Amino acid sequence: MSVNFVVTIKTIAIQAAAIVIVALLLIERYTQNTFRVLTLIGAYGIQLVFFISLASVGISLFYSEILGFIPCGLCWLQRIFLYPQVILAGMAWYKKDNKIADYLIALSGAGAVVALYQHYLQMGGSAFIPCPAVGPSIDCAQRFLFEFGYITFPLMSFSVFALIIVLLMTVKSCNKA
Repeated sequence: MSVNFVVTIKTIAIQAAAIVIVALLLIERYTQNTFRVLTLIGAYGIQLVFFISLASVGISLFYSEILGFIPCGLCWLQRIFLYPQVILAGMAWYKKDNKIADYLIALSGAGAVVALYQHYLQMGGSAFIPCPAVGPSIDCAQRFLFEFGYITFPLMSFSVFALIIVLLMTVKSCNKA
C-alpha cells in the first residue's frame, strides 16, 4: 500500500468528517437537538485542531523533505497559513483559551482559498493570476498526485483547512458566553 493511497483515504475521511459535522451543526441549529459529538468537539476542538495541523505539517514536510517533492509557490502560501496554526493551537490548548478560534479560522480561510484556486488550476482551469513559480519552484498547475479522479495535493490541503474551520466553528458555537 503506497503512502499516496493512505493519505488519499485519510483525505476522504477528513472530507466526510467535515460534512457530518456541518450537517449536525445545521440539524442542531434548526431542531434544537443537542448532539453529544458536537459537545465533545466544543470541549476538545482546539486539541483536535492542534493534532490535525501538526499531522498536516508532518505530511507536507515528509513529501517535500523525504520524498523530494518540490513545493510550488501556491503550496508555500498554503504552508504559510498552516504552519503557525500548530503553535497557536498548541498555546491555546495549553492556556485553555478558545478565543483563538477566530484567528485560526482566518488563517484556514485564507489557506483554503489558495488551495481551492490551485486545485482549480490542477483540474485544468485557466490562471487568472500568475503562478508565483521562481527559482527551483515548479508550475502550480502541475499535478503530482491524482487519486479517485479528483484528489490532488491542493485538495488535501483544502480538506484540512475546511475541517479546521468546521471544528473551530463548533468550538465557538458550544462556548458562547
